[in-house]
Amino acid sequence: MLLIILLAVQATRVQVFQKQELDHNSANQRATIQRYAQPRGNLIAGQPVTGSVATGGRLAYQRTYTDGPLYAAVTGYSSQIYGNTQLEGVYDDLLTGTDPRLTGWAVWDAITRNQQPGGDVVTTIDPAVQRAAMQGLGGQQGAVAAIEPATGRILALASTPSYDPGAIAGAGAADQAAWEKLQADPDQPMLNRALRQIYPPGSTFKVVTAAAALANGTVTDIQAPTGAPFPYVMPGTTTTLNNDTSACDREGLSLDEAMTLSCNSVLGWLGVQTGLDPMVAMAKNFGFDDAKLDVPVRAARSNFDTRMNSSQLALSSIGQYNTAATPLVMAMVAAGVAADGRVMHPQLVDRLTKADGTQVQLMRPALYRQAFGPGVAAELRRLMVNVVNNGTGGNAQIPGAEVGGKTGTAEHGVDNSGTPYAWFIAWARPAGSTATPPVAVAVVVADSTATDVTGGRLAAPIAKAVMQAVLDR
Repeated sequence: MLLIILLAVQATRVQVFQKQELDHNSANQRATIQRYAQPRGNLIAGQPVTGSVATGGRLAYQRTYTDGPLYAAVTGYSSQIYGNTQLEGVYDDLLTGTDPRLTGWAVWDAITRNQQPGGDVVTTIDPAVQRAAMQGLGGQQGAVAAIEPATGRILALASTPSYDPGAIAGAGAADQAAWEKLQADPDQPMLNRALRQIYPPGSTFKVVTAAAALANGTVTDIQAPTGAPFPYVMPGTTTTLNNDTSACDREGLSLDEAMTLSCNSVLGWLGVQTGLDPMVAMAKNFGFDDAKLDVPVRAARSNFDTRMNSSQLALSSIGQYNTAATPLVMAMVAAGVAADGRVMHPQLVDRLTKADGTQVQLMRPALYRQAFGPGVAAELRRLMVNVVNNGTGGNAQIPGAEVGGKTGTAEHGVDNSGTPYAWFIAWARPAGSTATPPVAVAVVVADSTATDVTGGRLAAPIAKAVMQAVLDR
């Protein structure tokens, strides 16, 4: 009797009090075996872009990817060795069937240890738009983020160079070798440049500066002279803020002329005249300084300094100094202008479903910030249209469409010795339409081998192809 009692006590201790410790013990493979005991749910972009294949081994099923490099920035990877990232990681419980929302009879499933089939994640990605983004980037190092301004739905999320998540999905020697090769690659193909990398935005940030100047009354007429001096010596220094074109080297420029020509001296001066606090507030309206911007994959924090002297503010107002942004946030800038100042929260997922298609959760559009009113937005759209029709953004023109954009060529590195970052942000809608444009896009080419590295030459044609894919739907 004593032995029976001792056995019962020991069994209780192990099964109840040591349960958590044993469940998470690295030597306990039960959870891993169960995870791969059935096919994983799918990630869907129009149609499933993932699958599962039987391995015949202890881990019964392995993740597969359709057009893996095309969608890698969206899906992330699910590996039997290296875990899960991005959507594969955020929705791992749903995809593996362990999400409580998938159960029919929770108590019965707990008693029988019945595992539900994995659910599906339906993304907002448009395959044609995604393909246009990846083809446009080609072999260059860069990224594209395309957003539907009215809803915040992400239509394309591309990062190059890319990689095949299927190459590291298993647990074999080939998967480990592929992983080591990817980790050693200096081009960092596993880095999601659209969400997780920040770059100085250069002159594309002038849209934010113009928005702050208009919203705060620094500029009341985009055709009137701004009063910006030339040359403009930054406050507290003897340093002149130089322009990239001699067409800017004069006084009496209007905001319209300054944006079309991309004049550093005028926009830097306007940033200082508007003031630090209004500039910070406007940048935050578009997602800058937000360390918890989830889509639901978390984006890197875009930066606009909140403490600066006037000369630093002048540089920051033209997208230099410490100003840095993800392509996602710069797409939010273009989308906010397109949507009458309503900056929608970007969303990469449309809905979650059970394996049979029954809806588990529907993601609804959500307002991120009301950055400014429709009047300011209309003026900003005029400025951006002039950039495309009469200025540096001519390569983004689309026949039969109204296109507004802003180029940017951002210097970086010691003494600006690095290859410049070529930027373009834009929105487009059918000519004559007064509806909210169906697409806003941000493109950055980060390491081109071209001899003429400018946003208008390298990034604008990519943006054009992406917007054209949306307009052709």
